[in-house]
Amino acid sequence: MDALRWLLAQVRILDVVEVAFVAWLLYRLYRLMQGTIAVQIFFGILALLGIQAIVTALDLTILSAFFDAFSSIFAIALVILFQPELRRLLLIVGQNPLIRRIVSNVQASRTDTVDLLADATLTMARKRMGALIAVERTAGLRQYIETGTRLNAHLDADLLVTIFYGQNPLHDGAVIVRGDVIEAARCILPVTQQDLDPHLGLRHRAAVGLTEQTDAVCLVVSEETGAVSVAVGGVLTRFSGGDGFRRYLGDVMGTRLEPAETVAVEG
Repeated sequence: MDALRWLLAQVRILDVVEVAFVAWLLYRLYRLMQGTIAVQIFFGILALLGIQAIVTALDLTILSAFFDAFSSIFAIALVILFQPELRRLLLIVGQNPLIRRIVSNVQASRTDTVDLLADATLTMARKRMGALIAVERTAGLRQYIETGTRLNAHLDADLLVTIFYGQNPLHDGAVIVRGDVIEAARCILPVTQQDLDPHLGLRHRAAVGLTEQTDAVCLVVSEETGAVSVAVGGVLTRFSGGDGFRRYLGDVMGTRLEPAETVAVEG
C-alpha cells in the first residue's frame, strides 16, 4: 500500500494529460487504419520487430547487422508506408476548432458562396446532370487544380450548371472552388479504396477519396437518380430534399443558411 501511495505521489497532472493525448492519437490512428492495407503492414512491422528481438537475444551476427542497417531507415520507412494515415491524422488535428480559429483566415461573403453552391447543385439535381464540386477549406488543393483546366472565374451558379452540361468538354472530372472563385474544371481527384455502395459511381468514389486526404467538402449529383450527396472527412451523406442539404452544407462550411426555394430530390 505504501508503494502504491508513493507511486501515485510521483504522478503529475501533466503526466496524465500526456498519456491521455498519446492514447487519443493512437486511437485515431487505429481508426484511420481500420479496414485498410495499413493494418497488415502494421502487423508485418510488429513481426519484424519480434524477429529482431529474437536475433538480438541469440546474438546472430549477420542478421543483427542486417536489422541494425534496417533500423537506421525505419523511421523514414514508417512515414512512407503510413503516409495516407498520418496525413489524415494531421488533418484531424488541424480541424480542431481552436487551431482553425488561430490559423485560418476569415473569408468574406461565405454565406453567399454557400448559397450559390446550393442553388447550382439543386438545379443540376432537378435536371439530373452529373456533377462533382470540390470546395477548398484550410488544406490547399493546388495539386489537384493543376490536373485540370484553369478557369479562375468568379463563382456563379449559372456558370457551374453550364460547366456540367453534358455537351460541354469540361463536364468530366471535378470543379474546384476556392472562396468565391472557380479555380479549375475537369480536375482529377484521388479515388477511395473504401467498399462503397456498388450503385455509387466514380464521382462519389472520388469525392470520398479527396475528403479522406484533405478537409475539402465535395458535392456530388448523381446523373442516374439526381440524388445529392456531400462528402466530408471520408464520409458520404446523401439527401432526399433541398432543405436538409442546405442546412447541412451551411453547417459543414461554417455558416447556417435559411431554406430558400428548394428542389425535391429523389434519393
